[in-house]
Amino acid sequence: MQTILLSREEVARRAKELYENSIRQQVEREENIGKMVIIDIETGEYAVDKIGIESARYLRNKNPFARLFGIRIGYKVAVSFSGEMERDYP
Repeated sequence: MQTILLSREEVARRAKELYENSIRQQVEREENIGKMVIIDIETGEYAVDKIGIESARYLRNKNPFARLFGIRIGYKVAVSFSGEMERDYP
């Protein structure tokens, strides 16, 4: 299988497009706010957990060469060094 190199920006764009078009309405529930959704940008498969580690492992076990991207559910950013994260309201 040939791997096509993608820029970080392209990986992020594809992940955000998948999230907005098909994943968001399935995962953005009160019990998931603040959790991480990890997305395989090539298959559209995703998994949710508290910090994303288990989800990434799960997806990597299924496809060791998966291109993964994480999004914090309900927030505009995944992490913040200042301690404050702005909520994202659809």
